[in-house]
Amino acid sequence: MKKVTLKDIAGHFGVSISTVSKAINDSYEISNDLKLKIQAYAKEKHYKPNRLALNLLNKSTKTIGVVVPNILNYFFVQVLYGIEKVANESGYNIISCISNESKAKETKTLEFFDAGTVDGVIMSLAEESQNEDQHDALIDVINNDIPVVLFDRVSENVQCDKVVVDDFEAGYKITKYLINIGCKNIAVVNPISSSSVGKLRLLGYKKALEEFEIPFDPKLIINFTVKDDLDLLMSFLLNYKTIEGIIGIDELIAVQVLEVVKARGYNVPNDISIIGFTNGQLSKYVTPSLTMVSQHGKYIGEQTAKLLINRIKNPGLPYETKMVKTSLLVRDSTKKLQ
Repeated sequence: MKKVTLKDIAGHFGVSISTVSKAINDSYEISNDLKLKIQAYAKEKHYKPNRLALNLLNKSTKTIGVVVPNILNYFFVQVLYGIEKVANESGYNIISCISNESKAKETKTLEFFDAGTVDGVIMSLAEESQNEDQHDALIDVINNDIPVVLFDRVSENVQCDKVVVDDFEAGYKITKYLINIGCKNIAVVNPISSSSVGKLRLLGYKKALEEFEIPFDPKLIINFTVKDDLDLLMSFLLNYKTIEGIIGIDELIAVQVLEVVKARGYNVPNDISIIGFTNGQLSKYVTPSLTMVSQHGKYIGEQTAKLLINRIKNPGLPYETKMVKTSLLVRDSTKKLQ
């Protein structure tokens, strides 16, 4: 079936293409009677506007590109939800892409966005990108006057708007909480040790140990990748010394650590208390339910979208960095404060 165009509709009614366009867009310049007839005919013929032509005409795609490093992390799911909510309310669609912690995939996505497909970009850096701290593709996007907002994992070498979590304070706060409930030997299981987030949480952990005059023991830090055997690494850790507390740097890891610890015959929380990051569904429904750090992902998503849309409308404003504080949600995987 031939696709119906504005020219076809104009020919049917004996009016100009401009008149049809105005009628379809509900312009006050066209009489109500003619407008309703044109709109009804366009609907009957399944007319669809040429978005590419409109984008070229308006110099706007009404689309926001979003890049997240890991969709299995519930935090990023919450962020996406917040972004889409604000974007849709403001008349924008989103294209969401996953870098899977790969700089090459991140670069390819940014090159696609840089080709005029989006009005702005919201992004959390891949771990590989943070390792190298070279962001040529991202800087090219900014230099081509496409606004960018970085969130969570950011770089000081990229000048743009940013929304970050106070990860240092979060690491400090949960370590202090574990110490206050009687834990001295506290391990950290970190699958994102190369990212800014993983590094800041570890610095907060070290600060709390120092404050309570507990020596830092590098053997209590497990940095691993998907290629490593977590069961084996946990066996080494649990055989090394009596562990009283474990911090899982994300939700999935906290759940896996909980299962490994229980399988080894330890009681949680009486023998070992466990705290994780990101307040997702998994942590609520395991047994015992996990004490978690909430990073307020939905709120962060909303703030990044608002920042970006404001930047699109007001490109000359100075760059802004917003910091979001975390909350500790105490459940059954940690001992209670005495």
